[in-house]
Amino acid sequence: MIEAFGYSFMQVALLVTVASAVVCALLSCWIVLVGWSLMGDAVSHAVLPGVVLAYVVGWPFAIGALVFAVLAVSLIGAVRSGPTKEDTAIGIVFTSLFALGLVLISVVPSQIDLGHILFGNVLGVSDAEVTQVVALAVLVSVVLILKRRDLVLWAFDPAHAHVVGMSPRRLTMLLLGLLAVTTVVGLQAVGVILVVAMLIIPGATARLLTERFTRMLVLAPVVAVVASIAGLTASFHLDVAPGGMIVLGQAAAFALAYLAAPRTGLLTRWRRARETDRLA
Repeated sequence: MIEAFGYSFMQVALLVTVASAVVCALLSCWIVLVGWSLMGDAVSHAVLPGVVLAYVVGWPFAIGALVFAVLAVSLIGAVRSGPTKEDTAIGIVFTSLFALGLVLISVVPSQIDLGHILFGNVLGVSDAEVTQVVALAVLVSVVLILKRRDLVLWAFDPAHAHVVGMSPRRLTMLLLGLLAVTTVVGLQAVGVILVVAMLIIPGATARLLTERFTRMLVLAPVVAVVASIAGLTASFHLDVAPGGMIVLGQAAAFALAYLAAPRTGLLTRWRRARETDRLA
C-alpha cells in the first residue's frame, strides 16, 4: 500500500475514491431503505448523453451529467404520473437516454473516449475535476447529515411526516436531486455503468450488519472507504482497471457480511438451524 500511494497520481486517485465512496455510501442507506435501487441505476445510465455533450463543447463533464440527471428524474416523474407504472417509466427513460448517449458517441468518436466515460478515469483526474468531486461530495454529505431526521421519518412513514408538517413531495425531490449530484460524483471514480454499485452495495452491506439506521450511516461509509481503498491498491499491483476493482472490493465486503453477519449472516442462520434441529 505504501508503494502504491507513493505516486502523485495514486494520491489524487485516493482522494477522489474516498470522496466518492463516502457520499455514495451515505446516500445508499436511503436508497436501500426506500427501495430506489432501480432509480439509482436509471440516473447513473441516463447521464451518459450529458457527459458526451459536455466533452464535445468543452465544458466540465459534471455540468452535462448533472443536467441530464435532473432531466432523467423529471422525465421519470412525468411518465409515472400517468397510467404507466414506476418501474416501467424508469426502464423507458433510462434506456432511451443511455441509447442517446451511445448514438452521440458514435457520431463524434474522435472526441470521446468511451472507456473513460463508461468505466471511469480515476487515475487521470485533473485538478479542476478533483475540486468538483470533492466540493459536490461535501455538499451532498452536509445536506444528508443536516436533513437526516426528516429524510428518515419520510422514508419510514411518509404519512406521519405529512401530519407533522413536512412535505413528502419536497423530501422526495430533495433525495432525487441529491441522487443526481451523487451520481455525478461517482462517475469520475467508476464511470457510468459501475456507479450504481457504489450507490447500492454499501447501504446493503450496512443493512446486513445492523438494523439501526444511525449505525448504518456510520458503517456504510467505513465499509465503502476500506473496500474501495483495497480495490484501488489491488488495481495498482495487478495492473487492472481501478473502477472495476473498487466495485469488486465493495462486492467482497458485501459477500463477507452476507456470510458472516452476526444476526443475518448465512453461516449464522445455518448454525442456528443446526442447533434447532439438534434440540428437536
